[in-house]
Amino acid sequence: MTQHTPAALPVLVSGGGIGGLAAALALVRQGFEVTVFEQAPEIGEIGAGIQLGPNAFHAFDALGVGDKARGRAVYTDYMVMHDALDEYQVGKIPTGEAFIQRFGNPYAVVHRADVHLSLLEGAQETGKVQFLTNTRIARVEQDDNSVNVFDQNGKSYQGVALIGADGGKSVVRQQYVNDPPRVTGHVVYRAVVDKKDFPENLQWNAASIWVGPNCHLVHYPLRGGEQYNVVVTFHSREKEEWGVTDGSKEEVQSYFQGICPKARQLIDLPKTWKRWATADREPIDTWVHGRATILGDAAHPTTQYMAQGACMALEDAVTLGEALRVHQNDWTKALALYQKSRVARTARIVLSGREMGRLYHAKGVERLVRNDLWKGRTPERFYDAMEWLYGWNVGNCLAAE
Repeated sequence: MTQHTPAALPVLVSGGGIGGLAAALALVRQGFEVTVFEQAPEIGEIGAGIQLGPNAFHAFDALGVGDKARGRAVYTDYMVMHDALDEYQVGKIPTGEAFIQRFGNPYAVVHRADVHLSLLEGAQETGKVQFLTNTRIARVEQDDNSVNVFDQNGKSYQGVALIGADGGKSVVRQQYVNDPPRVTGHVVYRAVVDKKDFPENLQWNAASIWVGPNCHLVHYPLRGGEQYNVVVTFHSREKEEWGVTDGSKEEVQSYFQGICPKARQLIDLPKTWKRWATADREPIDTWVHGRATILGDAAHPTTQYMAQGACMALEDAVTLGEALRVHQNDWTKALALYQKSRVARTARIVLSGREMGRLYHAKGVERLVRNDLWKGRTPERFYDAMEWLYGWNVGNCLAAE
């Protein structure tokens, strides 16, 4: 077997989810061959709907899959928050023309699998990405010029660098950082409901949230409005272990006493639920270990309250590609710039997510404060407050050197 020269080695990407595929696309655009390792038997995606801010569409465009992603998304007219106890409208943010003018791209909702498919098609069309399924990276070794990874069967693969896009329970992060997850005690139930079964009085073209004491409910249209995404979150009475299981209708019902009938309809709808016990981790400032780095949930697992998990993984991938471009594919310099450009921004998402969870689940006097927070706020003032988040694009993604 001929030994690769380092220049000809592929970049290894652990994980074939949204972050891993986005990273593969960004790397191919910098001239690299890529090998993606996926532990599942096929490259796919579970879950339900996700929300996409303008920053996600900037990232899709930079990765060359903007048209694919746009064709599969549903464009909302507004975002709206109601109090789940009395139907009071806490805040409403239009996401139509003025929003698009301001941020250069729309706000949309989409099935997670459709985002994944857009990235997968893009990666396959390049002819430069090799996929190895049923393959879980278990261990990493490296020298000055290359990385060797070993799968669950002890087989080794050599690459010029390793991108750990292997999710919240990342093996790459575990090897280099080994920090504990922070289990929130918040449980998320997700389901998709056909339009014919979804209440007409809630068929809004909007990202909608009902906020209640220690709980909240989210709904929005998917797949051209033929389906609706339903997500309910509550503070569990049990001691939770981080992970996904099948949910029970009885458990959901037991947590939503006292909420208004209009919002309550949502929890009576789904026939089957998937149950996520959520966790995040404390933000860290070191993502790079020699020729290995982390990306997406491996780097900054977050709660879902900012609706930015997938968006941040997409941004990470684009930023990594840009860092390689400005440093002419010098991995040491590029990885340092990638880390410097992403640590504070993604930590802000993690920490803001925690605060947003508190805001959503406020009770007593805190609930009254929450309901008064945005009284009389104009769309422009909302947009100003969102500038740090939605104003991201490929032109400003790198930290000033």
